[in-house]
Amino acid sequence: MVEVPESLPARMYLLAYDTTRQKMTKHGAHLGYVLRAAALTELYLDGRLGEERRKPVPGTPGDDPYGVLAQIAASRPRSWQHWVRKDSKAIVAAVRDELVRGGWIRVRTRKALGLFPYEQVTVKDPRVVKELWGGASSALRGRPVAHVNSYDAAAVALAAAGDLKTVLPGRDRRRHKRRIEELTARSGPAAPAVRRVIRQQQAAEAGG
Repeated sequence: MVEVPESLPARMYLLAYDTTRQKMTKHGAHLGYVLRAAALTELYLDGRLGEERRKPVPGTPGDDPYGVLAQIAASRPRSWQHWVRKDSKAIVAAVRDELVRGGWIRVRTRKALGLFPYEQVTVKDPRVVKELWGGASSALRGRPVAHVNSYDAAAVALAAAGDLKTVLPGRDRRRHKRRIEELTARSGPAAPAVRRVIRQQQAAEAGG
């Protein structure tokens, strides 16, 4: 068994890595939304975050590695969509740095066309990504949803909401639509919020 990161945001970051092309497949806001939702989902599954009137509220005190719980505790009640959007770019950097410190990835600065700097992310051991993908893939098949590992179920739900094709190609999303809905229902409100945020963004861009 290959060791994988414990945190759900770290797992989702690695699942956005294309081992064939050896690069990240999701950049910008969408990856940030997925990672914010992963942080919210982790808190929700562990009972550190609850829900009242369709809004997240603090639950049992505990670790808050990305500061999300502190933000919610200090704020008036706001929607899940609000917290998915909040600091979505900052969490990409935070999770990336966490993975660098843990020795999971290497980040180098390159220049496109010799002019434009960008970050090249390389996963040091592609087997880690394959192990995570295997967990998500098995969540789509086999055992009853109630018996699926909670993080594997959440990985599928978040990948579907954020359109992570490295995890769920279009054909799998269509073939396993009902199963994905069941895994999403089990994983809490954050994943559906990602889908709504992305749809709102796409509608705004189309209207603009």
